[in-house]
Amino acid sequence: MIEVRRLRVLRALADHGTVTAAAEVLHLTPSAVSQQLAALESEVGQELLERRGRRVAITSAGRLLLSHADTILTEVERAEDALRLYADGATGELRIAAFATAISLLVAPSLASLRESTPGLHLVVQDAEGHQAVTQLLDGEVDLAITVEHRGSPRPADDRLVLTPLYAEPFVAVLPPTHPSATKDSVDLAALATDDWIMTSIGNPIRDVVLLACEQAGFQPRVVHTSDDFRSVAALAAAGAGVSLVPRLTLPPSTPAVIRPLALPTPTRRVLVATRRARADHPLITATLKTLAETAAQLNL
Repeated sequence: MIEVRRLRVLRALADHGTVTAAAEVLHLTPSAVSQQLAALESEVGQELLERRGRRVAITSAGRLLLSHADTILTEVERAEDALRLYADGATGELRIAAFATAISLLVAPSLASLRESTPGLHLVVQDAEGHQAVTQLLDGEVDLAITVEHRGSPRPADDRLVLTPLYAEPFVAVLPPTHPSATKDSVDLAALATDDWIMTSIGNPIRDVVLLACEQAGFQPRVVHTSDDFRSVAALAAAGAGVSLVPRLTLPPSTPAVIRPLALPTPTRRVLVATRRARADHPLITATLKTLAETAAQLNL
């Protein structure tokens, strides 16, 4: 008989690529992970792993087992949830990971509403960049992840997750007050081709959106300054250090830089909330998703 805990180990290895990384996520030692995987291979009578230097590849038999493992783990989590609900009713703790802007615009107002509508809910919030939140969700560290669409984001076909769109936010140009485009009603992105640029760091989904927009406008931006804090981006632009594109809702009205809308086509940041499919029907999660969607609908977009 296959032990469920060993399926969790195989899934962690598939998600993180190395025995060491899987061990860290599972709070085990690398040797314990290796022992669990060896025991799983013995249980199924198939070679599930192929060692390639320091990394481990999943064999075709392992991938077949993983396709069933996701279903099994989902049903086990549903059973555990059902027992918890039976034991204590619709009360409990939910952990939500979100990037900073989403916390201030969505999570904080929703938390206030949920305190009235769902008093049995204790919501725990942690700051995480959009591309990190889903990893935390899949690792079981959080129950909900507010994230953004980007090249590495989960696809709608990922059976482990349920994705709910929240809002689409246009990008705006951030300019020095003396910039030639600062007096225009809207900015043609191609007009910024020769400027120095202030960009988010490599790996930040915002950077991918901006680079793609510039490419479609026919140029590659000259990145001089890097910051993931949009207030810092605005301060640098105001000081004449360069130009930038940022999601519109990330900057307060009192920003020192000049903010202008972009001429069409305007790049957008698409924000969504993800939860594990096994818990998508949990009453506390459905109540939280409903409130987040209501809060998003009230944003000034």
